[in-house]
Amino acid sequence: MSKMSKNKLNLTLPPGSVDPVPQSVVPTPPFRTTPSGTDRQNLLGKPKTSIEALTDTLEELEMDDKARNRIKVFLNQKEKIGELRDEDLEKLGELGSGNGGVVMKVRHMPTKWIMARKLIHLEVKPAIKKQILRELKVLHECNFPHIVGFYGAFYSDGEISICMEYMDGGSLDLILKRAGRIAEPFLGKITSAVLKGLIYLRDKHSIMHRDVKPSNILVNSSGEIKICDFGVSGQLIDSMANSFVGTRSYMSPERLQGTHYSVQSDIWSLGLSLIEMSIGMYPIPPPDSSTLEKIFGPKNGANSATDIANMVDLKPAAAIEPKTMAIFELLDYIVNEPPPKLEHPIFSEEFKDFVDKCLKKNPDERADLKTLTNHEWIRRWDREDVDVADWVSKTMDLPPSTPNRNVSPN
Repeated sequence: MSKMSKNKLNLTLPPGSVDPVPQSVVPTPPFRTTPSGTDRQNLLGKPKTSIEALTDTLEELEMDDKARNRIKVFLNQKEKIGELRDEDLEKLGELGSGNGGVVMKVRHMPTKWIMARKLIHLEVKPAIKKQILRELKVLHECNFPHIVGFYGAFYSDGEISICMEYMDGGSLDLILKRAGRIAEPFLGKITSAVLKGLIYLRDKHSIMHRDVKPSNILVNSSGEIKICDFGVSGQLIDSMANSFVGTRSYMSPERLQGTHYSVQSDIWSLGLSLIEMSIGMYPIPPPDSSTLEKIFGPKNGANSATDIANMVDLKPAAAIEPKTMAIFELLDYIVNEPPPKLEHPIFSEEFKDFVDKCLKKNPDERADLKTLTNHEWIRRWDREDVDVADWVSKTMDLPPSTPNRNVSPN
């Protein structure tokens, strides 16, 4: 690899340290955690707990009635589906590929329900495959408005299938390719949802995400925003450790250095993702002033609250590619150089401050989830009425959402 001499830290590539190419709409779960309550499901992924018991737990969570009812509808449909079988799933098209597998849009023929199915081919012993399925079953218990729904996982024809809720807007990296960049009002709503999802995973399941990035945040034409790729199978990670290739890293400096890390690492990844989505390009190394001017125009651009709220159709004048860096040069830059910042006046001061608090190189100085949730920028967009559903539908050329959008009309 070129420029290997710049690898001053003798860095090695941790699994998932670089973004896979191409992106996947529903990527493979990338990290290990300690499963809880997994003894209540069977091997093929059908939960033994009753839907009533699962819906009871929803009453304990902070969410509005609309969100709670949506999850109940999902759980009731999941109960009707029952045990997943390969012969019941009709392929409708490919959604994406990467991370060692391909993601297909499928129809569950008995119910006509639409799902996203990830197929992962692994050359491992049968006992390891069974262990992976057991470890994935904890996802049955992750039911929250900002967590992508999990139908189940099964093994057939040499492949592991992970069946997830289909989000018709896709992931934010796909949105970004269509939109050029994402306006601040939508980023405010997206960030609020991601923070709530991360808090839920941590507080209710003791799960750290470990792979926050645009491709792992999904949206749909109902305006829902959900995080995915927070899998719980250590065996799956180990089995796929050599399948990661790419040119980007969202890992925090402490992770790249191999030292202890916590959920603060997810916050770094969130901050980096926010800069990428707001300027329309991966921000390491940071773009220079001439590049920013190409994206946003002269620095005398408006930055009032009214102007920011109205910026819903932002697109760069031309596609601008970031400077190409060898992977070890990139990781060395993240560890040794100052973190990127939002510096253009088009962004609000509150947004700049929020990102700055996420991108402290010392994790002890980085804001925690509670602090970020109470940040003025998040409180502002929690109050504001932003039509995410309309934005997703227009950006991705989708028809307006209907209550049964996941049911095939044919």
